[in-house]
Amino acid sequence: MKIFVFFMLASTFVVAESGSQSSERLSTFFKQNIGLNDSEIGSIEKGEPVAKIVESPKASQMFLFGAISINAQPDDYVRFATNLQNLKSLPSYLALHSFSTPPALSDLSGFDMDADEVADLKNCEPTDCDMQLPAENIEKFRSRINWSGDDPGAQVNHLAKEMVLETLLKYQRLGDSALATYVDKDVPFPASQQFRSLLAYSKVLPDRIPSLDSYLLNYPKGSLPDSSTIFYWEKINFGLRPTLRVNQEVAAHLVGNYGPVDVIAIKQLYANHYFQTALDLFFCIPRAPRGFYLIVIKESEQDGLTGFKGRLIRKSASDRAQSALGKYLAKVKKDLEG
Repeated sequence: MKIFVFFMLASTFVVAESGSQSSERLSTFFKQNIGLNDSEIGSIEKGEPVAKIVESPKASQMFLFGAISINAQPDDYVRFATNLQNLKSLPSYLALHSFSTPPALSDLSGFDMDADEVADLKNCEPTDCDMQLPAENIEKFRSRINWSGDDPGAQVNHLAKEMVLETLLKYQRLGDSALATYVDKDVPFPASQQFRSLLAYSKVLPDRIPSLDSYLLNYPKGSLPDSSTIFYWEKINFGLRPTLRVNQEVAAHLVGNYGPVDVIAIKQLYANHYFQTALDLFFCIPRAPRGFYLIVIKESEQDGLTGFKGRLIRKSASDRAQSALGKYLAKVKKDLEG
């Protein structure tokens, strides 16, 4: 019995020491990599959300950081985040649905463009389109839709769903080579190449986990032990106009450079506006004497962020993004601790 108690106390000491080391390491990371001051770090320690735009390598990229400390277990957050019903309760979400296995066209019920988007699509040309589309899809909308018919919107949305399903099924077979090269602007934009660029900017990551990077970049060729993957679509209102997105979500319990860590990665496979490429990473890092730090890194390559007008758009977009992330962190803490 004494031996059992000794080992229990020793185990508790090791966990506490590990959590204390995490706090010290993260404090350094917050200061040196993210640029937080002592007051902001203190807010995180007190359980208050902090969200901040981090300097990015390119003007077209946006890196959003957020963090909060939560008195719960990391697997509590994993269950919360992988339950899509919890996302539906957020004010920015207009619709959301997971794909079945295998994905079916019926999974896309509600994946509909608004009337003004349908009208915009009628006039789309390669290098001149308000919608993010590969050239072959622009041509399909031009040739297959009876624009003078009774209900072109219904035709457009049915064809759009077929395109999304085709892309997802191809991605599940071939990986990133199935993703679009957008030609709706002057310079063709291969989305697959940008994921490597986003993941390579390790300065903003609290831990580097090569096995996760490899899985995200080489899917479906590799495997990731102790992980799960789901696919879903969402319709979100970011403040300018609703955006339809298709995502891959990976949840994994892994070992990073500093010990065990739970990570959720959301990889965007398609968005009809704004986000040419996007990757959201959620790290759950143990905290002493209990609980964990939830650290969020949202990385994206976005259209329209360069030039004078782009700088104005960037300021507005970053303000909304920081506000939304702060509200999300506060909601997670309330739901997990309540």
